[in-house]
Amino acid sequence: MKLINKKRAEYLSIIITIIAVSVLALVFAHFEFSGKNNKNIPPVKNNLKNTLIIGLPADATNLIGNMAADAPTAGVTSQIYDGLVRYNRNFKIVPDLAKSWKISNDGKTITFYLHHNVYWQNGQKFTAKDVIFTYNLMVNPKTPTPYAAEYLKVYKAKTIGNYIFQVTYKKPYAPALSSWGLNILSKKLLEGKNLLTTKLRSHPVGTGPYEFDKWIHGYEIVLKANPHYFRGAPRIKRLIYKIVPDPSSMFLMLKSNGISYMGLSPIQFKYESGGKKFNLRFKKYIHPSLSFTFLGYNLLDPLFKSMKVRQALTYAINKEEIIKGALLGLGIHCYGPFMPGTYFYDKNVKRYDYNPVKALKLFNEAGWSLKNGILERRGKPFRFTILTPQGNQERLSAAEIIQQNLKKIGIRVGIRVMEWTSLISEFIMKKKFQTVLLGFTITPDPYDNAAIFMGSNIVPKGLNFTSFNNPEIDDLFRKARSTFDLKQQRKYYFKIQRILAKEAPYTFLYIPYATPVVKKDIKGIKPAPAGIGYDIRKWYYGKFTD
Repeated sequence: MKLINKKRAEYLSIIITIIAVSVLALVFAHFEFSGKNNKNIPPVKNNLKNTLIIGLPADATNLIGNMAADAPTAGVTSQIYDGLVRYNRNFKIVPDLAKSWKISNDGKTITFYLHHNVYWQNGQKFTAKDVIFTYNLMVNPKTPTPYAAEYLKVYKAKTIGNYIFQVTYKKPYAPALSSWGLNILSKKLLEGKNLLTTKLRSHPVGTGPYEFDKWIHGYEIVLKANPHYFRGAPRIKRLIYKIVPDPSSMFLMLKSNGISYMGLSPIQFKYESGGKKFNLRFKKYIHPSLSFTFLGYNLLDPLFKSMKVRQALTYAINKEEIIKGALLGLGIHCYGPFMPGTYFYDKNVKRYDYNPVKALKLFNEAGWSLKNGILERRGKPFRFTILTPQGNQERLSAAEIIQQNLKKIGIRVGIRVMEWTSLISEFIMKKKFQTVLLGFTITPDPYDNAAIFMGSNIVPKGLNFTSFNNPEIDDLFRKARSTFDLKQQRKYYFKIQRILAKEAPYTFLYIPYATPVVKKDIKGIKPAPAGIGYDIRKWYYGKFTD
């Protein structure tokens, strides 16, 4: 979030550092919240030259990797846990806990050769037993994870000695290797535990570069450097994730040294963060974010069952006005969930340019008519409510523009801004909504979109919360994952994009620019296709040089 459509855990560790600190993009998760907001608790006292304070717009849900898919949780847990593989700065899959791997049996078997010198943060040795334990957790129906479907495709998993893990699939599975970027969990610590009640939900132990220190719910999460990390101890010794839902408050904290690293809103980036004094202290970055924002329709609601109605709504929404008005131009049009510019992206997919006349024609074909300025059918007006999370002014502005766009064709739209965790747990996951204005992360792996759009993921913890169900798309995703022929995959994914554009389960709105800002004395930042936050472990404090 991804989000989150389904995100590879290590992919999230690259992108969430950008997205979780930004007010522009969040993904989704099953939620359990066990603490209280403690706004009056004083902050942890630290040597600021040894501490990176990251602005987080929402609290984490829990701190066991793989049990949630929201950006705040993923951003924190990505520093605590490792996967067998990970994405690097250029989105290439590289070794992590596995030092190497071999793919055999016509692509159906992957053998991972693990590092021997890895320790859990409590001093226990990491072995292949931990990997197969994590796999067994993921396929256990009692495990509260949105990622189970990925690992139910494994035909057989086994360990060979202490440092070899092998998985076999019944038939070739193209996304298999990247799926093993999931967070590996400790067998000794979690075996036999109830994952909904274990203290490890709030006091995690991993193998990653940072160890858990403390969590004051609703206020901050503190991590400390793991001195025994197998890739070398981080140079910055403490991470503090400061939970600040209000972007204006977060920006004030940045300027008063209470935040080291955050995502700026468009207004902050363009109008509030310039000037000589600011530029002496901070450095701003800008690049297309790895996320897209959309209006999602609950297809269980009779109002949105008609494809023509969804198409009409998409024609009636002025996306250019949203980009200019809500983002101040800091974004680009979005026409689907695939990453623009990649091999699998169909640039010729159907586009819904703003056309209220065409929208009304489609509404008429679906049985709705405009009478006395109100769109109605059999005397019942067309009206609905948009839910969106608090702390994201750009999305609220986008919702207000949508509200005004639709008012012009007789539709009354209400807007309800909600606290993030309540929105997810009480409304989205329980399908108690009409529409939601939210965002998902975009990944280099097009199959990640299966978690959002395949009918098999219309389950309580699944990411297909709009209940979109199209057997043809399901079949195309299955075919795409079953071949290593990239041209054939491309053919399937192009067809998926065309069906999504036609069916319009979402109105795809925009891809926002990521606009992170960092204190200027923080060094080691190397912008890349993955953004700037893909390896915080290598950041360090130095003198001003610019």
